[in-house]
Amino acid sequence: MLSTPFALYPANIAEWIPGFPWGVWLPYLTGVLVLVIGLITVRNEFLQKRGLDKIVVLGRVFFAVPLAVFGTEHFTAATILAGMVPAWLPGHMFWALFVGTCLIAAALSIAAGKYAWLASALAGVMILLFVLLIHIPNLAGNPHTRIFWVLVFREPAFAGGAFALAAAQEAGWQPQVRRALATLARFLIAIPIAFMGVQQCLHPELAPGVPLIKSTPLWVPAHAFWGYLIGVIYVVIAISLLLNKQVRLAATWLGLIILVLVLLLYLPIVIANPADIANGLNYLADTLLLGGAALALAGTRDQNSS
Repeated sequence: MLSTPFALYPANIAEWIPGFPWGVWLPYLTGVLVLVIGLITVRNEFLQKRGLDKIVVLGRVFFAVPLAVFGTEHFTAATILAGMVPAWLPGHMFWALFVGTCLIAAALSIAAGKYAWLASALAGVMILLFVLLIHIPNLAGNPHTRIFWVLVFREPAFAGGAFALAAAQEAGWQPQVRRALATLARFLIAIPIAFMGVQQCLHPELAPGVPLIKSTPLWVPAHAFWGYLIGVIYVVIAISLLLNKQVRLAATWLGLIILVLVLLLYLPIVIANPADIANGLNYLADTLLLGGAALALAGTRDQNSS
């Protein structure tokens, strides 16, 4: 429910009548707004840090922005997302709008650092509910469809990022609870990263980051090379996380690599056709959310033994 790999919007801006509609620009607006709030909030901490620690500080900002984007889409594409609500659950439109409100509220709370310990934990629980109520049933009905397997593994990584953010907050949780959340986050991120790494090696033609259904654009040289490289890196980092070895370093490099993909691959895709939300902005936000989750895990240094 955070996003879907299938088209929600026309691929060409010219198909919109009239002009550039609010359903296209509003997700960008809320994303930029949360980005600005987050950067202002972490500014002093960012200036005090050195080296890769500066990137780690930005993890919660990178995690909050996609939540705002996806939350807004629950209003701009409410009818489509309401159709994804399980049939047995009444009030489909209510749940679509409610989840959108929760995502935007969580994004603002995390970016502003206000009750972030609670907002991030609740966001993690909600994302896991998506897995239980939507993605696992979809997989059960389509066990031979690769994309449903990816979705089942993708969402726990996002939930892990939320729990990592909660664990990094000194206020709100007892130390033992923070340690438990950090451990849970480590496994929720490590296992999906290992799965994505294997998927990337099996399907190197797919755009690296979160291997959904989008192929790497033709303007990127050596498609297969980058697919294999990212796949191997993912697997190596996942092993380090699972063994609880050099967690902060591994998670930081994972987040940094994913951010490079966002800047060099997905941002140009969005710039080339900003109206194609499904094949542009959603992929950028998906990948940025995964990077934010990795950096959030890196921020749980005090709760991890390595």
